[in-house]
Amino acid sequence: HAALVKQYCVTCHNERPKTGGLALEGVSLTDIPAGAEVWEKVIRKVRAGMMPPVGVPRPDQSALDSLVTHLETTLDKAALATPVLRGPTMHRLNRAEYGNAIRDLFALQIDVSSLLPPDEEAFGFDNNASVLNVSTSLMDRYLSAAWKISAQVVASPAITPSLETFRVRGDLSQHDHVPGLPVGTRGGILIRHYFPVDGEYVISPRLYRETVNIIRGLELPHDLEVTLDGERLVLARFGGPKDEQANYLQPTLAGDEMEKRFQKRLTVTAGLHDVGVAFIKKSSATTLELLQPFERERPDPITPVGIPELDRVTLEGPFNPVKSARSPSRQRVFTCTPAGDREPAACARTILSTVARRAYRGPVNETETTRLLSFYEKERARGGSFDQGIESALTFLLVSPRFLYRVEQDPATVAHGASYRVNDIELASRLSFFLWSSIPDDELLDLAIAGRLRQPAVVEQQVRRMLKDER
Repeated sequence: HAALVKQYCVTCHNERPKTGGLALEGVSLTDIPAGAEVWEKVIRKVRAGMMPPVGVPRPDQSALDSLVTHLETTLDKAALATPVLRGPTMHRLNRAEYGNAIRDLFALQIDVSSLLPPDEEAFGFDNNASVLNVSTSLMDRYLSAAWKISAQVVASPAITPSLETFRVRGDLSQHDHVPGLPVGTRGGILIRHYFPVDGEYVISPRLYRETVNIIRGLELPHDLEVTLDGERLVLARFGGPKDEQANYLQPTLAGDEMEKRFQKRLTVTAGLHDVGVAFIKKSSATTLELLQPFERERPDPITPVGIPELDRVTLEGPFNPVKSARSPSRQRVFTCTPAGDREPAACARTILSTVARRAYRGPVNETETTRLLSFYEKERARGGSFDQGIESALTFLLVSPRFLYRVEQDPATVAHGASYRVNDIELASRLSFFLWSSIPDDELLDLAIAGRLRQPAVVEQQVRRMLKDER
């Protein structure tokens, strides 16, 4: 290798011409790690086929490959022997990880984008700890999110009604069947929505309207179907001569009247449900009014010709909510139910310590448990119910640094800058956030707390299990 470098490289890369600002005369091949910066440049240029340059003598490709492989192997071996270590940094959960953690912690699906702003990016990633800071305004958002989430977790009857809008993508054709919606329908939208409590909700489909509020395709009658978990709620007819004429004379009023036919107010149980809105499909035949039909339905923003399309669906509620013992989030969190005057505090301790162990991703000491219980007790002292006490404690838990941050601390017995193996609790979080972007589950956490996760066979078994998980 030394002869090859001398014959083909040093000719140009020496102290006299110093071509490209690089000199190889004083760089030793016997101590490659000492000149790592120089040899890294050599590796990049030779691997890219840029050196030796075109028009000058070149050795066989096998000789060049042998040189580069030798350089890479030597540098890698030296790097492993003396790794450059960075101290662990505090890592805030980004928005996606926060939403996933809420899902796994409480069996609760939330629209995290409506609660928290997007995270800053670094090097193309939004989970880089160096830019995941917390501003005063972001802390306000976390507190607001915690109040809303904790109310949904306990399925509080005091939840304020809200309105959520689900829009159909404007660049999608609504000629064909949408997967998940009933067979024999076209277009529309399938909404997988978490209803926080048992109560009344209002489903309101809205049709796409043109620039002057005209609804296209009303020369013929059409049917719109609204379903909940595949069961039909509404089948409403619109269109035809009467609706078409009204749509031209008073487009806004006529459109509002037609959309009232689709609206449905009904009682829904707490939990995840599928809301479907679609049109009954008449035919798959090509339309005859165009010599060459458009691939998309909206080539012109003002034409009345075509087929009706769904623009959006709003879900409003809950109205007249009731305490929902069957709520999935309640079943996940309320592992016990107080039965007597002396039992509520003990039950609250059980509930909060169990949730905190999962949320904090490790053992919870007595000080932390007492801190959570103090919020429960303050709410009870003000005359609040058991559920309200738990709700208050969960609100604090969701803004606690132990939940929002992943923290790895250097062991006190390890010298600064020295390498060491992370403990089992930290390894569990690394695995879960790397593979699931979420918190460890109970099985992984149990093994970590028992000190068994460090065993190679156990780690392999857990990784294989986690890779098979839908997360």
